[in-house]
Amino acid sequence: MARVVVNVMPKAEILDPQGQAVVGALPRLGFGGVREVRQGKHFELDVDDTVDDETLQQIAGTLLANPVIEDWSVTRVPENGTA
Repeated sequence: MARVVVNVMPKAEILDPQGQAVVGALPRLGFGGVREVRQGKHFELDVDDTVDDETLQQIAGTLLANPVIEDWSVTRVPENGTA
């Protein structure tokens, strides 16, 4: 069994209204110095060792992300580590 992390983020050229809302709220809450926030999605999958990287990319690109507006990364987590 392997742990896989898939992070999905809006492409740089795509407007991120949720991130803009967060960056706008931070000064009102007393937090300064944050210029930009981008909000994405984080998935953790437990997969059989037989699942190859190409299959993981296909899962990410067809189900977890919208390739038109989002980029993603797939990372296998070492047994004693974190992604």
